Amino acid sequence: MAHLRSRRRLALAVPVALSLTVSLGFLPAAASAAPQTVSVEQAADAPALAYVVNTKADHRTIASVKRAVAAADGKVVVTYDRIGVIVVHSANPDFGKEIRKARGVQSAGATRTAPLTAAGTTDEGAADYLSAAEAARTRSASAETPGSEPLEADQWDLRAIGADKAAKINPGSRKVTVAVIDTGVDDTHPDLAPNFSAAQSANCVGGKADTSEGAWRPYTDEDYHGTHVAGEIAAARNGVGVAGVAPGVKVAGIKVSDPDNGLFYPENVVCAFVFAADHGVEITNNSYYVDPWLYNCMDDPDQKAIVDAVNRAQLYAQRKGTLHLASAGNSNHDLASDAIVDDSSPNDTTPGTRTIDPSECYDIPTQLPGVVTVSATGVQNLKSYYSTYGKGVVDVAAPGGDRRYQLPDTPSKDGRILSTMPNGEYAFLQGTSMASPHAAGVAALLKSEHPRATPAQLQALLKAQANNPGCPESYDQDGDGVQDATCEGGSRVNGFYGFGVVDALRAVK
Repeated sequence: MAHLRSRRRLALAVPVALSLTVSLGFLPAAASAAPQTVSVEQAADAPALAYVVNTKADHRTIASVKRAVAAADGKVVVTYDRIGVIVVHSANPDFGKEIRKARGVQSAGATRTAPLTAAGTTDEGAADYLSAAEAARTRSASAETPGSEPLEADQWDLRAIGADKAAKINPGSRKVTVAVIDTGVDDTHPDLAPNFSAAQSANCVGGKADTSEGAWRPYTDEDYHGTHVAGEIAAARNGVGVAGVAPGVKVAGIKVSDPDNGLFYPENVVCAFVFAADHGVEITNNSYYVDPWLYNCMDDPDQKAIVDAVNRAQLYAQRKGTLHLASAGNSNHDLASDAIVDDSSPNDTTPGTRTIDPSECYDIPTQLPGVVTVSATGVQNLKSYYSTYGKGVVDVAAPGGDRRYQLPDTPSKDGRILSTMPNGEYAFLQGTSMASPHAAGVAALLKSEHPRATPAQLQALLKAQANNPGCPESYDQDGDGVQDATCEGGSRVNGFYGFGVVDALRAVK
């Protein structure tokens, strides 16, 4: 699977986000970023190597750049004219060098390094499906609490942030939609079907939105990540299985994972942000990082172009009223440090080892300006052992699970997160992939309470209602006498939790 937030999610400190905004620029005010596409024949003939070409968002410049693309043996797959992003396929090995010299091109680069190979996501470890015997015990325990969903006794995460009590006050508005940009969502699941918005769902693989019936569904049962995430956000309280943090809001699925290797390529993510914005989505959840680079360094022309293209798309969505949340990552990296070793990039060929400066090389979309970065906690309200962190980088924290050191007193005694899976099933997963949707659910509740709030105002509200446990006195999880991570900051803002752990009950009060 692609880099779901089983993959490490990185977020920039405020100064970095601001510098990104300055260097890349804000999007021009526009009513639509609808793509202009080429013929099916052209797309079918396109070679495997893809590029993003970024230019000024005016028709004359775009037309000129398109001519330059053709002159350099490239074929336009789709043009997002309002943000100045053109997706191109070319077999010319010098296409990047040639197109960067063309008048009007601001940045351009390859979105992959070679034919595709498999990768991973931001969930940590494999899924464990709930067995019939476990389900029976959980249903029996749940029945002791009136109004609970049948499997809610195993959902320690809802109780940790007061989501069970919040649902009785305000379960969320049907006018609010959270789009899950991921591996697809199985909208036939009985816990998801009541809240699913097909009109706001699509398959964005290849950079063009396919809205045909079911295009948003996962390719196989192994592409379960997006379905699990969707359940955490908005599984209905309908007496069937589990409940989501915001069981009254709508959820959409925008599939961006490649069918061959599960990778989340830049052009797919650009399409997803633009589609969400143009279809009235209020919130997106991003439990992944954009492939093939874990960190995109601005001194590399290909990686710079990737950052530029994705940033244009997500800023466009923000300008149209969409708030983005993203997982911090599962590498236990300190994103506020001076150096991080990246031995996983590029993940579509043979990775090398490089040391990067996280203030100059960005994990996207997490480190882009205005994106809410979420770290993970366990049942003890302590940072999960795997969760990436960083003072000034992490914005908020949320339950993501910890099966190693933080085990709950629940029927299954599983420290991970129980949620929906394809084909009507349920399973436990952990990771910052699971933390981000919990925060997205709380953001949806806040949007329900404050429907006129802008993305910036919504982010401020999300931080204001969070509860910060402060830095722990010790973070020696395995008891070997060595600190497993260092938390910097105070009780208001720190590297482990940002402004604190989200609170669904406070959000609706």
